[in-house]
Amino acid sequence: MKSVYNFVVEPIGGRYNNTKNVGDSELILNTEMYNHKYVNREAKVLSSPIITNSNIKVGDKVILHHNVFRRWENQYGEEKNSRSYFEENKYFVNEDQIFLYKRNKDWIAPKEYCFIKPIKSIDNYDNNSERPCIGIVKYSVEKSLIGCLVGFHPGSEYEFVVDGQRLYRVLSNLITIKYEYQGNEEEYNPSWAESS
Repeated sequence: MKSVYNFVVEPIGGRYNNTKNVGDSELILNTEMYNHKYVNREAKVLSSPIITNSNIKVGDKVILHHNVFRRWENQYGEEKNSRSYFEENKYFVNEDQIFLYKRNKDWIAPKEYCFIKPIKSIDNYDNNSERPCIGIVKYSVEKSLIGCLVGFHPGSEYEFVVDGQRLYRVLSNLITIKYEYQGNEEEYNPSWAESS
């Protein structure tokens, strides 16, 4: 089945990532459908659109917008599927809802986005674990940026967990400065992200 303008994807796992195995038991972390942090964002591409110039191919693993698999309640309290829903375990996804794709074990950031790994705070008087608006570029369409220490515009970051690492998705044009390494930079990954 092919769509004219949309990719067809299926979730990897379920719609929500709200359980964790603890020993022999399964622990439910969240039971509400409103919290976007527990919505699954990983999918596999089943078909590409008829009209596209995208590099994303059938079989690629993709990281999506959190509303693709999400359910919601209308004004009457009736539970509904997202507008992306096609049929059981199949969803239509516009290219601008795909933020990262994986092919041959490599993550690739499409178009104008990059993914930045935060770094640990070095200020002993600061309660924050990470330095605000500074990080190391992990994935970018601009290969020259990967591995660079950069600063980005406040409020431009959006949090994702990719392969057990917390990363910020930032528009490449909102990177405001490229820093020189001082030697004391250390990547920061909270323990909750590693177990996601």
